[in-house]
Amino acid sequence: MNVKKTIIAVLVILAAGVAGWAAYKNLPPAGGGETPSGNGIAGGDVADLRTRQISLYYYNPENDKDGSGNVMCSAAGLVAVLRQIPITQTPIRDAVNLLMEGKLSDGEVAAGITTEFPLAGVELMGANLKEGILTLEFADPQNKTGGGACRTGILRGQIEATAKQFDGVNEVRFIPEELFQP
Repeated sequence: MNVKKTIIAVLVILAAGVAGWAAYKNLPPAGGGETPSGNGIAGGDVADLRTRQISLYYYNPENDKDGSGNVMCSAAGLVAVLRQIPITQTPIRDAVNLLMEGKLSDGEVAAGITTEFPLAGVELMGANLKEGILTLEFADPQNKTGGGACRTGILRGQIEATAKQFDGVNEVRFIPEELFQP
């Protein structure tokens, strides 16, 4: 009879321990609020099988100056910022859409990272990857992707760098071809 009581006591203790651990994992961090996960979704510890970490490429002009201090408007100024996105069948599209939201943290802005996104009316309409060539189709009814060579080159570079992090993307093409023209 003592063996049965001992087994029951051990099982009760194990069950209480599992329940306590589960409750502990669901508590908000000290001070309340959400756990930062880089994407505005509560529960940074939940960045497991339901999310993936990606890089969004924004721009820091301080990283892109020549010897005289002039901004060169080159890929040297692109800076990766990490975000978590849900795992879906369209990760490239999800990443580009998130990039175009242009949401930077206060710390990223303080570090000199900038973006001109979001651009009013600009919308990713489609993404097609075939034989290493990713074709991104956009709607730009207000011609917000145009402008000077520096600006358009950086906007284009941000999207290309964000897309090229994905396996199989060797080249990025844009439709319509008038996008990102000076």
